[in-house]
Amino acid sequence: MSAPPLPETFGNYALGDFVEVVSPAAISWWPQTPGWWWLGAIVLGFALYRGWRGLRHWYRNRYRREAAAKLQRLAAASAGPGLVADVNRLLKITAMVAYSRERVARLSGQEWVNFLNCHCRVAPFTAAQGRLLADAPYNGDPVTAQAGQQLLDAGLAWVQLHESAPDD
Repeated sequence: MSAPPLPETFGNYALGDFVEVVSPAAISWWPQTPGWWWLGAIVLGFALYRGWRGLRHWYRNRYRREAAAKLQRLAAASAGPGLVADVNRLLKITAMVAYSRERVARLSGQEWVNFLNCHCRVAPFTAAQGRLLADAPYNGDPVTAQAGQQLLDAGLAWVQLHESAPDD
């Protein structure tokens, strides 16, 4: 069964001549004035510059990440008789990457420890660790596990916190 047909005058008679309002076209979200384009270009340029600087900083500090990983591998290994020599060698290589070879390669003993402590805001090596680092690789004295761990922690602190060469 179907519905009966509707009469010609159906609904509200007062709205018979009503014309529907047409909505205006959508407003574009793109900037309309040149000032916004300039501001967008400046912000984009600044973001690209900061990204480039951050990438360059990350790339230049890859030696720190590699040295920290090697120190952590040394810490995971047993504290053998060559631990101090290995830490000393790793710190020397890291320092030669961070600073010039001419400044670092000749250093040994207490002068080497002073160099390490002077190039960090907070000196990571105590006097006992400094003596251990300066003398133990040459005289072959055994190192306790606690002293070896403290030396590894101080070496890791130096690798992460030393100040970069002034050309950065």
